[in-house]
Amino acid sequence: MSPLHFKNTLRGSVVLPASKSISARVLFINALSDTPCPLKNLAQCDDTAAMLRAAENNTLLPDEATRPVPSCKGSERTANSMADLFATTEDTTSSTPSAPHARAATASSSEQHINIGAAGTAMRFATALLATRQGRQYILSGTERMHQRPIGPLVDALNSLGADIQYVNQAGFPPLKITGRVLTGTTVEISAEVSSQYISALLMLGPVLPHGLQIRLRGDIISRPYIDLTLSVMSAFGAKGMWIGENTIFVQPGGYRRTTPLYVETDWSAASYWYELVALSPDKDAAIQLSGLRTDSIQGDSRVADFFEPLGVKTTFSNESVWLTKQPAQPDYFCRLDLAEQPDLAQTLVVTCAMLGVPFHFTGLQSLRIKETDRINALECELAKFGIKMQARLAGELLWDAPGTRPVQTKDSIAIDTYNDHRMAMAFAPCAMKHPGLIINNPEVVSKSYPLFWEHLKPFLSL
Repeated sequence: MSPLHFKNTLRGSVVLPASKSISARVLFINALSDTPCPLKNLAQCDDTAAMLRAAENNTLLPDEATRPVPSCKGSERTANSMADLFATTEDTTSSTPSAPHARAATASSSEQHINIGAAGTAMRFATALLATRQGRQYILSGTERMHQRPIGPLVDALNSLGADIQYVNQAGFPPLKITGRVLTGTTVEISAEVSSQYISALLMLGPVLPHGLQIRLRGDIISRPYIDLTLSVMSAFGAKGMWIGENTIFVQPGGYRRTTPLYVETDWSAASYWYELVALSPDKDAAIQLSGLRTDSIQGDSRVADFFEPLGVKTTFSNESVWLTKQPAQPDYFCRLDLAEQPDLAQTLVVTCAMLGVPFHFTGLQSLRIKETDRINALECELAKFGIKMQARLAGELLWDAPGTRPVQTKDSIAIDTYNDHRMAMAFAPCAMKHPGLIINNPEVVSKSYPLFWEHLKPFLSL
């Protein structure tokens, strides 16, 4: 892509994308409902397209206002010097070599093959959803990286409820062979320390099981706001799920019922990159309006407003939008945060602090190792290009104890590798505020969650 050069001023407004997390959940639930409801403002991104493939497009009503979402990769192109941003596509046909200890699956001509690509949420949710399609067989696969991301805890939990899921190659990892069955189990136990998406997938099955479902969680719960998000979305469809103890959730049977349209709210995770831009901007009067964000959001990443206040960004809510304005950063600030409940904000906060010379100690980052890439390793490698050497600890911690406001090493023409991770591209793009001429390699990866990111950034760039 072309080197990034920002203008001296940062003023304007942005229409953010819808939440992909909520979009994935409403698509899952609509696919289980006898009477699907109209869905409005679905996230237009690769993850939504992947979830639609898994749901076989049965989740949308013919007369609904939001059209079925096509694959977004390459679907939005910008002009002139930005035209190269979406020039490449990703091969999603790779698979992991077979392992001797794997539970082998027998191929069948009647199987339906579904390639979920790089959509981790869709892989977890589709595994649970397809397991309920009685009498049908599927091979569920993804990118090479997807075949390296663990799914064993979810498969074990689903099989304990009566599902028939086998591993095609390596035990514990996709691809999967799924034969749909009627699930009759009532209780399941699963670790809460790996991925909240396993728990969310099980929760959303609960209302359609004959006797409901009780889920017992082992260990420390990570990303609890995403579990609560799932319960909130389920409630919007008439289902009843509740915490009945510190580590136990019960979902009542009865299915899903909703006839009125459901509008998907705007994505707070996407807002975080605009917070970063304001924090790093040299414009003392920087002001960005982000439409669609709500004060009563059910998204855990809405905490970004609190996290960025000491970093110099003020948030003002006004009529279904927020204004981000520059304010003095907190002096001598040491950023200490437990991000177990907001792991998707980790890259944005780490990069922002590094660029501002703010020392940090972030904990609760265990899940970053199994994301689209090993995000901790990716952050270490890319920040090293700026002279930033973090300490990564095994317990999911990142530490950088830069003394005071020591300036970050200045270097021209730094090229950032994105590791097929949308959040690496978007978290590092604002670094061009401090390092004009920064290059983002493989910028098209933003299509996973925010396809129009570069288009939205364009008015603030000197092309």
